[in-house]
Amino acid sequence: MHAIRSIVHGPFTGWHMLAVMVLFFGTIIGVNATMAYLAGSSWSGLIVKNTYVASQQFDDDVARVEAMKARGWTSAIAVNGASVRYTLANALGTPIVADRVTMAFSRPAGEDQDRLIVLRAQEDGSYRAGHELGAGQWLVKATATKNGAVVYTDVQRIVISTERSR
Repeated sequence: MHAIRSIVHGPFTGWHMLAVMVLFFGTIIGVNATMAYLAGSSWSGLIVKNTYVASQQFDDDVARVEAMKARGWTSAIAVNGASVRYTLANALGTPIVADRVTMAFSRPAGEDQDRLIVLRAQEDGSYRAGHELGAGQWLVKATATKNGAVVYTDVQRIVISTERSR
């Protein structure tokens, strides 16, 4: 009791208790409101804009991927420094020729670093683009098209180490 009296310079009254309670609960409510605001204003957690439309397209996407797997085609993504390389080959190992190859890079949690890269065909049958990507995990969706139709779609999760991204 002596410590309380020396702080408030007199007896501890109901007004002092009210002030303590208001400060205590005000701090808790302020912290909770700040956390709720930050949670609501950061990444929403949505992967697609319209989940209903995405769910309707899911069966078509699964059937297309299964058909591609049945062909025996293989693909590989390589990220080295400021270069992205993609190879696509048929079951015999012959490179697949596409009119356009794009890669959509996205972080598993967050969309502020998402980017779409268009790769150029190389003489060796691969596709390349110069682009610096930060270290960490990326979801990569590669899409190869020929005559306006999708001939191959591939989704992979890659990890870029800090040594490779320099």
